[in-house]
Amino acid sequence: MSKSSASSKRATPFEVLLDYEQRSLAHEAGRPEMVEAPGHWRGVGFRLGQRRLVSSFDEVVEILPLPPVTPVPGAQSWMLGVANVRGSLLPVVDLKMFLEGERTVVHEGQRVLVVRQAGGNVAVIIDELFGQRTFNDTHRAESPGDVPGRYGHFVGQAYTLADQTWGVFNMSLLTRTPEFRQATA
Repeated sequence: MSKSSASSKRATPFEVLLDYEQRSLAHEAGRPEMVEAPGHWRGVGFRLGQRRLVSSFDEVVEILPLPPVTPVPGAQSWMLGVANVRGSLLPVVDLKMFLEGERTVVHEGQRVLVVRQAGGNVAVIIDELFGQRTFNDTHRAESPGDVPGRYGHFVGQAYTLADQTWGVFNMSLLTRTPEFRQATA
C-alpha cells in the first residue's frame, strides 16, 4: 500500500467527531439516576440546624453556591432578598429562619437549593448539603408525628439509614404555604 493511499483512508478530526456523535446518539441506555426501581426513593439530602432532611428530586431544580443577594426593603426577616441567577431574579429565603426563627450562619461555600414554585423558582439557604440520598422501603421509619415546631407541617415521613433519620421535607407544600408566599413584612 502506498503512503498516499494510507493517508486517504485516515479520517479527519471532523469525521472522527462526527462518528462519535452518531454512535452516541444511536445509544439509548437508561441513565442510572432516571431508572425507577420498585421500592426505591431518591432525593437531595441536606441539613437545617440539627435536622437531616431530604427533598424529592422533582422539587429541587438545581443546587448552587449562594449568589450575591440584594436586600428587599419591607420584606420579612427570613426573606434575604433577590439574586440574579443567569439573568433571572430569584427570591432568596433563609429556610432555617422561616422554620425556627434562627438565622443561618452564612459561610464561604454556602449552598442554596433552587425550588420549583408557581410563578417562578425560589432559592432556599440550607446549612449543609449531603447530595443524593437513596432509600428503599426497608429504610422507612415510623411516621414522624412528633416533629416539633413548624417542621411537623412539612415533614410527613422519614427514612432511617446508617443510624441517621432523614425527614422527607415537602418543598412543594412549603412553596404553597400562604405565609411563605407573602414575604412582605
